[in-house]
Amino acid sequence: MNGSLAFEQALLKEGVYIKTGPYVSCLKSPITSLAESLLSLYHESQISLKEEFVDFHVSIEYPGILRHYFRPQILFKFDGFSPFKPLPAAQVYPFFEWGLNWCIATNSNSHLILHAAVVEKNNCAIIFPAAPGSGKSTLCAGLVARGWRLLSDEMAMIDLKSQALTAIVRPISLKNESIDVIKKFAPNFYFGSIVHDTNKGTVSHVKVPSAQKDMNKSANPAWMVFPKYKKNAKTSLKETSKAQAFLRAAENSFNYNVLAEAGFNALGDVIDVCECYDFCYSDLDEAIKTFDELAAEKKN
Repeated sequence: MNGSLAFEQALLKEGVYIKTGPYVSCLKSPITSLAESLLSLYHESQISLKEEFVDFHVSIEYPGILRHYFRPQILFKFDGFSPFKPLPAAQVYPFFEWGLNWCIATNSNSHLILHAAVVEKNNCAIIFPAAPGSGKSTLCAGLVARGWRLLSDEMAMIDLKSQALTAIVRPISLKNESIDVIKKFAPNFYFGSIVHDTNKGTVSHVKVPSAQKDMNKSANPAWMVFPKYKKNAKTSLKETSKAQAFLRAAENSFNYNVLAEAGFNALGDVIDVCECYDFCYSDLDEAIKTFDELAAEKKN
């Protein structure tokens, strides 16, 4: 987007608009570094100064004058409500991304939402449900660096009627050792600022490559893979039962219990069409080779 000064002024006053898949967020903040991060990490097609419809009205602001100058802290607000405790001002960009995760996860019951990364090749998508620390985002970033299309590194959004996976493309969040791993693996990636001492450790975000086309295109689920990074482990892809996959995916859902029968049916339908695996890895090149071979088999 041209005119970073105009963007900063809009962020301060009427707000700027961030488009992520089917959602539009209006964000206001007096913190100019947030404008710089948004302009550098999101694509021009994803940000604007005017939109007719908004899903989420959010702001990141200082809680008071004293906290502005003495040990500066910030609040994330959704419709004027603060769902989180204040965080140090230096964490402003990760705070925005975490807050947006919360907005989507708590207000999107037209989809079953799993805590999972999703990537696609040849219109066949891999869902990677996993808890933090599993290597999910590292694996996701590595696959994207080698030509897989990103739908999300945080959420698998499953349409309740069609079971299609909705794309909700945002910068990829990397933590701790994963940052250096992906910097070496994908030197052409653009990384945002590195933020230390968050509740998730050291955090940085990666801009989705500009070569990725069809950013908002949905994809069909083909595999559900439960990843686990383990130091010095051999690459291992082992089939797991659909019953076990169902239970584990439900445990990694944001809204399975809220959706009740609709969530049960949607997850069951996805499991039915997916090949389900446990995956253990330590070598990223070997991991990507494994999934490239799966995609080639599916294509043939």
